[in-house]
Amino acid sequence: MQIRDIINFIENKFPLELQESYDNCGLTYGYPENQVKGILVCLDVTDEVVKEAVQKKCNLIISHHPVLFHGIKKITQNTMSNRVLEKCIQNNIALYALHTNLDNHQEGVNKEIMTRIGIDDPKILMPKTNMLSKLIVYVPKEDIDTLDQAVFEEGAGSIGNYSECSFRTNGEGSFRPNDHANPVIGSKGNREFVEEIKVEYLVRNTNLRAILNAMWNAHPYEQVAYEVIPIQNKNTEIGSGMWGTLNEQVSEVDFLTRLKKDFNLHTIRHTAFRQKPISKVALCGGSGSFLLEQAKRINADVYITSDFKYHEFFDAENEILILDIGHWESEQFTTNLIGRILNEKFSTFDVHLTEVNTNPVNYF
Repeated sequence: MQIRDIINFIENKFPLELQESYDNCGLTYGYPENQVKGILVCLDVTDEVVKEAVQKKCNLIISHHPVLFHGIKKITQNTMSNRVLEKCIQNNIALYALHTNLDNHQEGVNKEIMTRIGIDDPKILMPKTNMLSKLIVYVPKEDIDTLDQAVFEEGAGSIGNYSECSFRTNGEGSFRPNDHANPVIGSKGNREFVEEIKVEYLVRNTNLRAILNAMWNAHPYEQVAYEVIPIQNKNTEIGSGMWGTLNEQVSEVDFLTRLKKDFNLHTIRHTAFRQKPISKVALCGGSGSFLLEQAKRINADVYITSDFKYHEFFDAENEILILDIGHWESEQFTTNLIGRILNEKFSTFDVHLTEVNTNPVNYF
């Protein structure tokens, strides 16, 4: 098994196109053709994590947070990221980051948190736009079922809880092949009229290349007539944060008590209790203050995230209960998520979860 096999699996499931513009997901260092000896999964890559990888004979570290967010001009011992990069080069350890493309995925970081809170069917809090297109194809009537099957298998026509969605319009197409053409229907130099169907599919941009390949392979024409039109519709399966509803309402005190126990929290920074039961929960792993207004807009009772600044707590306006549980604490189960996904797919090498606590924040 090569490192590229691991990368291909990860990026097929969590495409790099899902990452935020500021991020640096993917392979930071390493050679894709190298054989995988072992994988170490972590939230952050520190000196201690690299040492652990060497001890456990792991030549691939998959982290949630990238080692490098910005370009570097020098590799010295002055910063931890530089030391980590140097040690990985010396020990031939590849570095791969699975960050906001995992955050923005419906089966990613926020889903893991929701599951541990007890919400099984959460929805994206702020769905992304510019992630969808409309594919329009013109196909002979007798070939429509073959085309449908091919593009549906690659994910075309999936809208929320529905699949194999399309819209068809009957019509008549015309064309005249020139001397260099090899027409399936008609003959060179003669204009042909064919009963065709105009079929439209909603497609995710991350699947577009595979869907187009399937379309070309399944379509009978030498020259396929099609259009790809970007659309502004929100993709309800991709985006920031999540929200859902508890099976039973609980008091604010009981909710915080259970959260502290289940997440092993030392403390929770929060706004004043509203003396109202908790039912609708919104959350975002990591730094999520930018989603507060969205959480208020859906009338969530509580918003769980981290890294709220002092003045941002005032923005609750007694309309919602803010719970700041800490950055590392909110994402601590991400390693379990990544490890579980890899173990379910691969069994020919060891996948280790780091034993190093990389939380840089301590409590007294």
